[in-house]
Amino acid sequence: MHTVDQLIVIVLFDQVDLLDVTGPPEVFHLARRETEEAAAYDVVLAAETMDPVVTAAGVRVLPDVTFDALASRSIDTVIVPGAVEPGDDGRLRPTVDPLVVRRVRQLSARARRMTSVCVGAHILAAAGLLDGKRATTHWSTAQQLAADHPAVEVDADPIFIRQGDVWTGAGISACLDLSLALIADDLGEAVALRVARQLVMYLKRPSGQSQFSVPLEQASTTRRIEDLRHYILRHIAEPLTVTQLAEHAHISDRQLTRIFKNELGTTPHAYIESVRVERARHQLESTDATLERVAAACGFGTLDTLVRSFRRRLDTTPTEYRRRFRTTPV
Repeated sequence: MHTVDQLIVIVLFDQVDLLDVTGPPEVFHLARRETEEAAAYDVVLAAETMDPVVTAAGVRVLPDVTFDALASRSIDTVIVPGAVEPGDDGRLRPTVDPLVVRRVRQLSARARRMTSVCVGAHILAAAGLLDGKRATTHWSTAQQLAADHPAVEVDADPIFIRQGDVWTGAGISACLDLSLALIADDLGEAVALRVARQLVMYLKRPSGQSQFSVPLEQASTTRRIEDLRHYILRHIAEPLTVTQLAEHAHISDRQLTRIFKNELGTTPHAYIESVRVERARHQLESTDATLERVAAACGFGTLDTLVRSFRRRLDTTPTEYRRRFRTTPV
C-alpha cells in the first residue's frame, strides 16, 4: 500500500442533498483511521461564498473554502452531489444551476478525477464531462438524463460506473459504495473492505450491483404493456419468444418490439433477461438452491446462460453474488 496525499473537493450549493455531502467525508475519514493516516485524504467543502449552505434536509453546512480560493490548487478528486426541485408537472427534477455547472467545469480542468453522486450526474453532463461516456444516475431521472444529453450513454442499473477518470454513482446511499470504490482504486481492496466493515456495510458492493429491482421500474403508460409484463413474470421459467409475446398481445412481432422500445426503452429480449436476472438474484440471496436449479427456475435453461447474463447485467458471477449477498445461513 502506498501513501496518498489527495485533495478531495465536494461541491456545495443551495438545497443540495445532505447525505451526498456528508457520506463521502465519513468514508474517507475511516480510510485514514484504518491506515493510521497513510491515506492522507484532505476533504474540503467548496461553495461560491463562505456563507452557510442550506441543504434539502434543512441542515445548514459551512463551506471550508470558496471556489475562487481553489483556483491555484491541484485537486485530486471532485465530488458533485445532487439536488432536486419540483417541475411544472409536479414531478421532481434535478437541479442544474448554470453557475454550479460553470464552477464544476473549471474544477475539472485541475482535477485528476471527477465524480458525481445521484442526480449530480446531470451537472457533470451539463458541463460536457459525460459526452461519449457511459454513466449512471438515480433511476428516477435516468430517462431525463438520456433525453437531455444524447451524447451520454445512460445506464440506470449499476450503483456506480467508472469511465476512465470520470465516475458516476446512482442513488443517494450509493455515495458510500462510490467512495469505497475510490478508496479501493487508491489503496487496494483490503483497505476498502476494512472501511466497509467499520460502516457496517455488507462488505463492498460491486459496481454492477443493480440499484433497483425490476418491479420498481417506472410503470408503463399502456395497459397492453403492463399485461405483457405480468405475463412474463408468470411464465418466466418457460422459453419466452417475441413471437409468443406478440401472439399473447394480438399484435405483430414488429409492433411488440416498437412498443417495448417506446414504453420501457429496451427490447423484449433485454427486458426478459433483466426479469430473469432479478428473479435469480432473489433466489441466490434467500435460498440454498443449486445454480443449476436457479438457472432452470428462472428460465435461463443452462448454467452457462445464467453466468453470461450475470456478467453482462451485474459484472459479477452468480457464485460471487451469492457469497456477497446471501441472507440465509450457510
